[in-house]
Amino acid sequence: MITARCYDHRVPHPSSTSRVPFLLSQLGSIAADSFASKTAGIGLSPNEAGVLRLLAREPGMSQRALSHRLGTQPSRMVALIDTLESAGLLTRARSAADRRNYELHLTDAGIATMNSLRQVSEANEAALLGGLEPAEREALAVLLTKLAASLELDADVHPGSSGGVR
Repeated sequence: MITARCYDHRVPHPSSTSRVPFLLSQLGSIAADSFASKTAGIGLSPNEAGVLRLLAREPGMSQRALSHRLGTQPSRMVALIDTLESAGLLTRARSAADRRNYELHLTDAGIATMNSLRQVSEANEAALLGGLEPAEREALAVLLTKLAASLELDADVHPGSSGGVR
């Protein structure tokens, strides 16, 4: 006869850090859903917001470099760039340095959209971190930045972007 073991929820966890990955996962999910909802309000998907954000930081990036940086398929990147270009948010032009590549630049409308995106991001951050004091927010930012660096994460690219762009 096999006896089933039941988990006893009254038994404390061996350490307070044993739940950190779970809590980070929960918070990440909530943050991503909240961000998607807020970017939809300004007519962007999180993927489109991610592309605009990188181009604002690195104007003139090529489609190829952008695709590589985000870890997404070039064909998917072309479709995303087509959408953003059709919306008037960016332009693509042949590179003077390498005619095989296109350089991507935000238009004036793209820059205005980035300003709206910044406001959306700040509102999202304020809502998510509303339960913390300013010093706690700063301490959390320092610790998360340190942890991300130790895992060699790119601060500008969501690690889940290999299946898409975030």
